[in-house]
Amino acid sequence: MKKIISTIVFTLFSVLITTAQSVIGVWKTIDDNSGDPKSMVEIYEDSEGKVHGKILKIFNPEKKGVRCTECTGEDKDIPVEGMVFIRNLEKDGDEYNGGIIINPENGSEYKCYIKLTAPDNLKIRAYVGVPVIGRTQHWLRAE
Repeated sequence: MKKIISTIVFTLFSVLITTAQSVIGVWKTIDDNSGDPKSMVEIYEDSEGKVHGKILKIFNPEKKGVRCTECTGEDKDIPVEGMVFIRNLEKDGDEYNGGIIINPENGSEYKCYIKLTAPDNLKIRAYVGVPVIGRTQHWLRAE
């Protein structure tokens, strides 16, 4: 009986740890200059196992209703809130890469990868060509 209870407790603990260490979830983006919260982003996995990111909410009231006027193709003039701006990332070890990120402010597309640096801290690296030439942001898991 003790063995069964121990196994159940261990399994539940393992599930909790794994869940806490997933990139999947809602994240708060932080403005690089001011340090203020900028938006809420949902990172989710599709049925094919690819990971995407969708802007759920923009905090700045002056940017509510803004559209991606500089975007091209199917993203042209769509509302930034609700936009899937991270696309087609695939798990590769402890990070997700091979996809793109779109900057909704200017429509530029970059290669990117994301990686947990702590259970509640997500590193996002956007780059041109090779990861050395790019920009990094750190997002916080939303509560």
